[in-house]
Order: sequence, then structure tokens, then C-alpha cells
Amino acid sequence: MPSPADILKTLAATSNDWTSLAFLWHILLGLTIGAVILGWRPSQKKGATALVLPLLSVGGLAWSRGNPFNAVVFLLFAVLLAVLGSRLPSVRVTPAPVWASVIGALMIGFGWVYPHFLEGGSWLKYLYAAPAGLIPCPTLSFMVGFTLLARGFSSRAFSLSLGILGVFYGAFGAFRLGVTIDVVLLAASVILMAMALTSIPAASK
Repeated sequence: MPSPADILKTLAATSNDWTSLAFLWHILLGLTIGAVILGWRPSQKKGATALVLPLLSVGGLAWSRGNPFNAVVFLLFAVLLAVLGSRLPSVRVTPAPVWASVIGALMIGFGWVYPHFLEGGSWLKYLYAAPAGLIPCPTLSFMVGFTLLARGFSSRAFSLSLGILGVFYGAFGAFRLGVTIDVVLLAASVILMAMALTSIPAASK
């Protein structure tokens, strides 16, 4: 396995070499957030399956950077979440409790500006070029955020699967790589899993 220094170097290179793609992800996130604010609510099936796209993006970039572990993990979870999402009904997502909505919104914002790895420029650069959609932790942060807003898409299996992925990368980033801010992803992923176990019926898909 690569050393923490090598992993950090790869993550930094991906974040700085693909800022144009990061900008496109920010546009997509902005359009989605705007639609939600205006009252748009996707179906459970469409909302859950749409979250597969960021996983594919991260997995593809990891593969191009010679990181087969991240590539395989993200592509496998993309398949898993796509299967789980495709089994959900085509009914609108159930509104989340206020506390979950607040945490979800904060996690989307955190993923949006993820203040690490970018080099040069002002802090304003994080508003449009932070590595959301490029590397694991900021991507999983906004994914967890949207899932909390959607009350886990009323799927215990989907929420637990995403939560497990978030816990692993949040803990690995914070305690193995020394990126302390990744404890935010770790905490939110634990909250998502707790919500899934306490608020979503076990019989849900």
C-alpha cells in the first residue's frame, strides 16, 4: 500500500490538475441546490441512483492516477448503490427532520468548499474549484449531506452502505493521512447510519 505521503501527493495532484472538472461539479451542485430550495423533490429512485455519478467520477480519476484501491472501492460501491437505488419506489423523497436537514445542508457546504489540497490562488478559489467530485472525502461529504436531506431515501440499506464508506474514508483521512478536517465526514457518516437504524424501518430496501 502507498505511504501516507504518496497518497496525499496523489490527492493533491488530482485536486489541482482537474480544477475544470471540479468547476463543472460545482455548477451541477449549484443547480441541484437551487432546485431543492425552489421546492423540487426527486423520487427516491432517481435521487438515490443519481448519487452514483460522483462515485464513478472519483473512481475513474483514481484509476487514471494509478490508485487501484480507491478505483475499485468506488466503482464497486457505485454498482452497489445503483442496484439499491434502482429497487426504490418512484415516489418523492420523505422530508427529513429539521436536525437532519441542518446537518445535511452543512455537509453539502463542507463538501462544496472542502478546504484542503488546492494550491495557489485566494480562498475564493475553494468556492468553485474545491475537489468535490474528484477525490473521496469532499465527494462523500456532499453525498452524505444530500442523503440526510432525503431522509436516507427511506432506504436503510442505501444509507448504511454510504455511511460505511463515509466512516472508512473519514477515519482514514483524519487518522492515517492527518487531514484533520475529515473527522467532519466521519461524524456525519455515523449520524447517517444512526438515522438509518433508528428512523428507517428494517424492512425498507
